[in-house]
Formats: sequence, structure tokens, C-alpha cells
Amino acid sequence: MKGAAVMPRAVGRFAPSTTGRAHPGTLLAALLVWLDLRAQGGQIHLRLEDLDPERCKPEFGVGLRADLAWLGLDDWDSVVIQRERADAHAAALDILAAQGRLYPSPTSRSDLAAIGRRGPDGGFAYDNRDRDRPLPNGGWRAVRGEAVRCRLEAGIIALTDASGFDLSMDPSADFGDPVVVRRDGVASYHLVSVVDDAALGVNSVVRGRDLATATATQVALQRLLGLPTPRYRHHFLLLEPRGDKWAKFHGAVAVPELQHSYTGAEFCGLLAWISGLRDQPLPCIPADLTNNFSWDRIRTTDATTSWDGQRFQLHAGALEGGKHQDRGDG
Repeated sequence: MKGAAVMPRAVGRFAPSTTGRAHPGTLLAALLVWLDLRAQGGQIHLRLEDLDPERCKPEFGVGLRADLAWLGLDDWDSVVIQRERADAHAAALDILAAQGRLYPSPTSRSDLAAIGRRGPDGGFAYDNRDRDRPLPNGGWRAVRGEAVRCRLEAGIIALTDASGFDLSMDPSADFGDPVVVRRDGVASYHLVSVVDDAALGVNSVVRGRDLATATATQVALQRLLGLPTPRYRHHFLLLEPRGDKWAKFHGAVAVPELQHSYTGAEFCGLLAWISGLRDQPLPCIPADLTNNFSWDRIRTTDATTSWDGQRFQLHAGALEGGKHQDRGDG
């Protein structure tokens, strides 16, 4: 008699960019990733994404770890510094180059705006106009002042995330071939994300739904590189009153400001309440939430919030449930 199939242990990661200190959206995403993995008895890794030479600073990485520890998230199974994995990223690019898929692309963001074709995320899509341009002698490493793109296979990639959210699209047509090396010579988010997930053995990716439309492109790259595809789940966002998500780019209130008004346990309790895990915003630590954690309890609509300089406010009506609508990468 054959024994029951053994499910592989869940392995996930939280991967913030080191472009500033943690803000409420960062803390929410970290908490939900951590709870999902720890409730399953899984592994969770902290990956500090620090490849952008202009925006990423070592002190932000140190600050992010302190901010997460303030919330009660400090027992990572490992901490990965993405910049230290440059050799692995280059090896992946060599694989794509050997397949004849890489080409230099001078098309800029302003060029894309002039083309005027919108992608599923609301941004401007690329029309694959540079596909016939060859790499210079020396290959992708010799490209200067231009991006390097990867020619994807045409066709629909059928995807549904763990919440039943339809992620299916033809990334080659809907977005255009992705940049895999930026103009400054830095490997792109799409490429390094799939390479580093595979290296960690990640089989469960939990992230905000602003990244949902990136999934098909990343799966396309996984297939070209022969890498496994994790299970994906996309959660609700914390929005500012004007409708944008809380983000470092917009100057969102960060943990050093929050610490003037909250303890870490108080803010953890507030996030648990907003998420639907608690009936009241009472102080707690992440470990208090693992036994009763279930995605069925997590809200499905984005929550509109604000900061008045002293307190973090949830706007009236923001606790109402209901299925979310796709907001893309907005």
C-alpha cells in the first residue's frame, strides 16, 4: 500500500527594496508573508533587494531590518543581500543569450509614451520594435547606454493565483519583451526575482496585488530558464486618501515617525485589525496571530488610510468586505 503523498514544506520570502525605511504598506506585506509561512510551519527568508545604485543605500537595509524587528518580525530563516548574487544573475543572462533571446534596445520611457500603447498595469507597453537588433561583439556585457531585452515566446500564459485571481495574459504582446539589463548595466527586477526565488527554493510567493500583472512575465522567464514556478498569492493594499498605495517613493510615513505614537505591538494589532484577523485593534505580536491565521479571514478589498501626524487612521467604510477588483500595478 502506497503512503500518502507528502506535501513539500512551504518556502517563501519577503523582498523589500532598500530605497528607504519601512512604511505601513511594507509592514503589512511583511506581516502577511510571515504569517502565511509560519502558520504552515514553513521557511521564510528576508531578501534585501539593493541593486539600484542610485536609490539603494546600505543604511536603508539596516533600517529596514530594525523596522521589521520593531513589529516583531526578526526570526528569518536567512537574510539574503541581492547585490551579492551578481554572478548568479549573470549566469542566467548567459543562458538567455545562448538561446539567442537577448537584444539591445534604445527605446526609452519617453519613446514608449510617444508610442502610446497601454499595458495591463496602466503604464506604457513596449512594441518589440528592436527585436532584430543584434548584440555587439562581447555580447550583453558589451552593451552601453541601452537596455537589454529578452525575446519572449508568444502566447497566453494561463495563471490563477491561490485566491482564484486570474493572472492569465500574453506578456510578449500585452507588455512587450521585458528589460533584463537596465541602461545602467544593472540586472532588472523581473530577472533577478525569478533567479533568486529559485535559488532559495521558494515555492510560495505572497505579495501585494500591485505586482499581480508582473506574474506572467516572470513565469515566462522561469520557463525559459528552466526554473520552477511558485504558487502566487496577491493581497490587498493600504491606500492613501488620493488612491495611491503607501510607498517610499511618495514619501509615505515611515517607522521612525510611527514610533512616536505606537509601540510595535500596538501597530501590529492595528494591522491585524485592518486585515480582518482581529475584531479590535489591540496590541499583539505576530506569533499571537499564527494559530488562527487563514486567508479566508483576510480582507479582499484595499483599505484607505491616512496619517494625521500622530495617528494612523482607517477611513470610514474601509472595513467593508467583498471581492476585490484588479487594480493592476497602480
